[in-house]
Amino acid sequence: MNTITFPLLNIQLNINKIAFTIFGINVYWYAILIVASLILALLLCKKQDGKYGIKYDDIIDLSIILIPIAFICARLYYVIFNFSNYTNIIDIINVKDGGLAIYGGIIGGVITAYIFCKKRKINILDLLDYIVPFLALGQSIGRWGNFINVEAYGTTTNVPWKMGIQTNAGIEYVHPTFLYESISTFIIFIILMKISKNRKYSGQITYYYLIMYSFIRAIIEGLRIDSLMFYNLRISQVLSIIIFIVFSIVVIRKSRKI
Repeated sequence: MNTITFPLLNIQLNINKIAFTIFGINVYWYAILIVASLILALLLCKKQDGKYGIKYDDIIDLSIILIPIAFICARLYYVIFNFSNYTNIIDIINVKDGGLAIYGGIIGGVITAYIFCKKRKINILDLLDYIVPFLALGQSIGRWGNFINVEAYGTTTNVPWKMGIQTNAGIEYVHPTFLYESISTFIIFIILMKISKNRKYSGQITYYYLIMYSFIRAIIEGLRIDSLMFYNLRISQVLSIIIFIVFSIVVIRKSRKI
């Protein structure tokens, strides 16, 4: 049972990571939230059937392949940059307490989508523009799994909206970085849906997603205490900065051409 407090709202929550048990198998809230975000994303995708020339049937076919590969890549990315914490294969495949890196999932997903589009003769930028708004929405929902697991939080702080977590030394107040990212990605979802109504060129929605998400992730990553590190560098922060610069240049050049 995890104890979480929000002094500003005078709230104290005692949350169990396990939602329920069926036939002796524990079902975790983390998994439920991930599955719920995927189902919601697919339902919303159905309403966009035919947009940018993309058929919903192709999205379903891609999802069957992409979802497990993206999940595996998200885990591998996390494990690779945290390898010293894993001593056996069981620990590596055990994700009930979290340990997924969104950038790993995005990288694996894009590669899978590229191969899929090559075989189906689909413009990959059109396909990515079709799905990335719902990726942002899924991230917004999925971050609440981090909240329940009491992970992906930030440094100690005294800001009014601080979050209290139970430690061996008592209650420690930290930045609720999971909440920062959840709110930010939901806003990104809203912005992308508005932009998608008047898309100027293939890839525009994808480029805007990468720019906005990398910008907020670079800031939030600087507050987290569980960042994946390479020597003294925060991997996700460095990657975010690179993505932000590269795709900002791409968008500026595209805009000038238009």
